[in-house]
Amino acid sequence: MRNILIIGAGRSATSLIKYLLDKSKAENLFITIGDLSEENAQKFTQGHPNAKGIYLDVFNEGARKEAIQNADLVISMLPARFHIEAAKDCIAYGKHLVTASYVSKEMQALDEEAKAKGLVFMNEIGVDPGIDHMSAMQVIDRIRDGGGKMLLFESFTGGLIAPESDDNLWHYKFTWNPRNVVVAGQGGAAEFIQEGTYKYIPYHKLFRRTEFLEIEGHGRFEAYANRNSLKYRSVYGLDDILTLYRGTMRRVGFSKAWNMFVQLGMTDDGYTIPNSENLTYREFINLFLPYSPTDSVELKTRYALKIDQDDLMWYKLLELDLFNDEKKIGIKDATPAKALQKILMDKWSLKEDDKDMIVMYHKFGYELNGLKKQIDSNMVLIGEDQTYTAMAKTVGLPVAMAALRILNKEITTPGVQIPISKEVYEPILKELEDYGITFKENFADYLGYNPDNVVG
Repeated sequence: MRNILIIGAGRSATSLIKYLLDKSKAENLFITIGDLSEENAQKFTQGHPNAKGIYLDVFNEGARKEAIQNADLVISMLPARFHIEAAKDCIAYGKHLVTASYVSKEMQALDEEAKAKGLVFMNEIGVDPGIDHMSAMQVIDRIRDGGGKMLLFESFTGGLIAPESDDNLWHYKFTWNPRNVVVAGQGGAAEFIQEGTYKYIPYHKLFRRTEFLEIEGHGRFEAYANRNSLKYRSVYGLDDILTLYRGTMRRVGFSKAWNMFVQLGMTDDGYTIPNSENLTYREFINLFLPYSPTDSVELKTRYALKIDQDDLMWYKLLELDLFNDEKKIGIKDATPAKALQKILMDKWSLKEDDKDMIVMYHKFGYELNGLKKQIDSNMVLIGEDQTYTAMAKTVGLPVAMAALRILNKEITTPGVQIPISKEVYEPILKELEDYGITFKENFADYLGYNPDNVVG
């Protein structure tokens, strides 16, 4: 049998594991699932004859090497910073590797060795990055193959709560790693190009420079810029494009409200707060407000943010129970970002019957035969339940499909790569349609950059 090792059995691995188990008999596969929780790894196998769950600590060198040696292909579903240990072993023992994470500098440094050994190291093949790359390149290649010249490319993705589970004023719940949501946009200005002009948005302005998007049948959304869109010019072959902009989608109003935390400094992750474990929520927010011998924390908050007590922004803060004087942060040496995450998880964690939603939107502007045209493409997927979420499907299914095609020698180009070639994206996008992951396209005359859609 052909052996696949999956390292990490978190929430995003459910659909990945189910897909491979469903294919295991026909494809002669044996799946080993390794996780820090052996119980968690084993619950996915459910007595399946072609699978087993094991305890595996990626930092236990002996156990890691043994597990990788026994595999034909390794799938790492660990956080991105942990892939590299497994990747080095894959080089040493001649094993293919698949991850859903961005290519790090350390991973890219293995490219020549992977090519020399004929190994496929496929990265960025989840949802974003992943399905965004594949669906974008499919249209871009189609335009270029037809003789068109790309003028504009915009791409946005959001992990959101499904409308039937939307029950708070923020129209948001955590559908993936909460930490990544809290620290989003930090670490440098957002960089992109619009109408031939380079643009930069510093972090403290990021959530007030949003763009509005309409998706037929699903309403209006907003998007804020991702950190660096410019690196995708050469990746996508768009070095001379006039507009290139990538961003994150939210429901309208989220970014304006989130900006309150940014302006107060509550998303800072650069220092720790003494005695943080004993701070109440009320004491925590008061850390970021001026001293006053008379004014309440509520009044100081409204003054600092310049909002009135009948403002929707105020009701959004009240809904989070930020001024509770009994609930405690309960985290030792917490950064402001970690403390804020704790508070938000109290209110934004998914309920048992909640469903999530993935939304993706691309805009392509191009010139063909002297005429300027535009294609709008979108994908919306709602999860089944708390196990097979939209996030788990859109992250895990492309990973599984790529892994199987690598084993079957249908994807053969060696080296560290992302899914932008036709040998990768064409069959995977086609198969994803069987799972309800489909794109709808609308065609129109090219409108270019529309400043009326931008806030701030």
